[in-house]
Amino acid sequence: MEMFIFIAIAMLAVYGLLVYYVGRSVWKWVNPRPSLVLKIIYAVVLTVVATSFITGRFIGSVPLLSMIGSYWMAVFYLLIILIPVMHIVLLLLKLTTLPRHTVQKAAGYAVLVLLIGLISYGSYNAYSPVVRTYEVKIEKNAGGLDNLNVVLASDMHFGLLSGKSHAERMVKEINALQPDLILFPGDIIDDDLDAYLRQGIDEVLTGLEARYGVYASLGNHDRDPIGMQALIDTLERSGMTVLYDESLVVEDQLTLVGRKDYSDRNRSNMATLMQDVDLSKPVIVLDHQPNALQEAREQGADLIVSGHTHRGQVFPAHLITRALFENDYGYMQQGSFHSIVTSGYGFWGPPIRLGSQSEIVMIQVAFEG
Repeated sequence: MEMFIFIAIAMLAVYGLLVYYVGRSVWKWVNPRPSLVLKIIYAVVLTVVATSFITGRFIGSVPLLSMIGSYWMAVFYLLIILIPVMHIVLLLLKLTTLPRHTVQKAAGYAVLVLLIGLISYGSYNAYSPVVRTYEVKIEKNAGGLDNLNVVLASDMHFGLLSGKSHAERMVKEINALQPDLILFPGDIIDDDLDAYLRQGIDEVLTGLEARYGVYASLGNHDRDPIGMQALIDTLERSGMTVLYDESLVVEDQLTLVGRKDYSDRNRSNMATLMQDVDLSKPVIVLDHQPNALQEAREQGADLIVSGHTHRGQVFPAHLITRALFENDYGYMQQGSFHSIVTSGYGFWGPPIRLGSQSEIVMIQVAFEG
């Protein structure tokens, strides 16, 4: 516990220093007239904005704080990258005869233009989903089923910023793909079930249409203070069947297995979940975090679908996810075992994506038993 407190304090201290660095750099660029009152106001506003993402999570009755905090995270992240580059350029330009004040102003405007451009581009990527298509061959007999059109969406993080219009767009685009089966492997909501209900997203999702139904597993952000069963009941009223460490046979043709999230201490191991599963039929697993692929492969799963990684969401975080997971994004095949990880339909924190894009995945499954 003491180590946790020490790490938390250290992280807050580093964050505070970085906020000071950004704030001081912006202040020097604006270069207002010396005024103690103005400095105090600026410091107070910067402090409120810099802590708004944290305070917004604890004060659910003030959604504006969460919105400010989300956009602050995007601005802060980009400025932490852009401002040091600007300072390096300014140091190099000192070797020239260009006027110092003019160069500083020009560099500041360049950072501002880049910041606005990157946030606009990132917002477009976050709110403009594309459809990725993969073809998978499973060498098992699925009864009278030769092909299956599976549509996959994960990490919607429905709530304040990934709101009702984003949900309506998803329902429209998924239905246009005419799915046989819809799979949601976790992070359907963004920690706040009230925001999900307040915007009527639960009613929007009842409009999803699939021949064999809509199935979901839960992720690390699918939480409810009242309890997991209350959350599951709410999601099932949205028209989906939640598999919470459970398996289910669909039309006596294939088996779906939904796992609890890796962060859940009560999560069953794969061997326990598969002990009564008929391995002669195709087995598709929903597991939010793609960190148990070997376990699923060893237990005879044919296809496992996951999300969680967001493909890093913002560059260069994809390098971290690539190092952490055997398959952090896209399609991977090892013999008869298949893994598909989606970058997600929504976003966590800032509503931007740089180096990744919001997506819906269509999986054309062919059974060749």
